[in-house]
Amino acid sequence: MKSDKPLKAIVQKMAQMPWKEYPGHFGGALSKELAGPETVGSSRVDFRISRYAPMAYVQEHQHHIQEQVYYVLEGEGVLTLDDESHLMRPHDYVYVPPGVRHSFTNTGLDGLVFLVITTPASDEEQEVR
Repeated sequence: MKSDKPLKAIVQKMAQMPWKEYPGHFGGALSKELAGPETVGSSRVDFRISRYAPMAYVQEHQHHIQEQVYYVLEGEGVLTLDDESHLMRPHDYVYVPPGVRHSFTNTGLDGLVFLVITTPASDEEQEVR
C-alpha cells in the first residue's frame, strides 16, 4: 500500500489484524503486520508481532538494505546469525544489520511470541537462501 498522499496517524486494534504465514515461514510461523506498507502505507518501517508454534521457523535469509530488531515477549527459540546460534528468551533482543544471514526457530514446548521492527519496510532486497 504505497501512496503519494501524506501518512496520517492511525489507531488500530491488534485483535482485528489477521495472522498470516509469510513466504519463507513454516510450521505455524505466523505474523501480524501492525504498522507497515499493508496496514498504514509506510515505506520506512514495518512493525510486526510474530507467534511461532513449537518447531515453527523462518528459513535462513538476509536483507541487503534492511535493518531488523527482534524482541522476545514469550517462549524461547534459537536465532542463528550467520553461523552462530543464540538462545533467545523473554526480554532478549537482537539487532540484525543488512547482509547478516539469519533464521529463527521456536525450540520451546510453548508458543514463541516476539516483536520485529524492520527498516526500511520494503522487502524487495530480501534474498532467501
